[in-house]
Amino acid sequence: MIDSYSFGKIVIDGKEYTNDVIIFPDRVKSGWWRKEGHSLYPEDIEDITKESPEVLVVGTGAYGRLSIPSKTREYIKSDGIEIIAEKTEEACKTYNDLKDEKKTIAALHLTC
Repeated sequence: MIDSYSFGKIVIDGKEYTNDVIIFPDRVKSGWWRKEGHSLYPEDIEDITKESPEVLVVGTGAYGRLSIPSKTREYIKSDGIEIIAEKTEEACKTYNDLKDEKKTIAALHLTC
């Protein structure tokens, strides 16, 4: 459960993180980094697709600066995964709403 989010900081199940995170059903991976900081590529989410979630919620940052190229969206969808990409504040709400209904993973960019 995401308790709170503000620019550069997120609290998940009572623990604070200040680096980008991936929230898996059974763990949180802190310090998530991408090949290019503000673009999401298939190799950036291989850990996620191996988990076979029903939904991937991507937090694109406080101002939506993280872009998701069409080839990445196609890669995700080709694995049968629904992708929801929103600014991180909204993505946190979406994740909390979905996590108990579907196998959901969130990949969240915490800053810009």
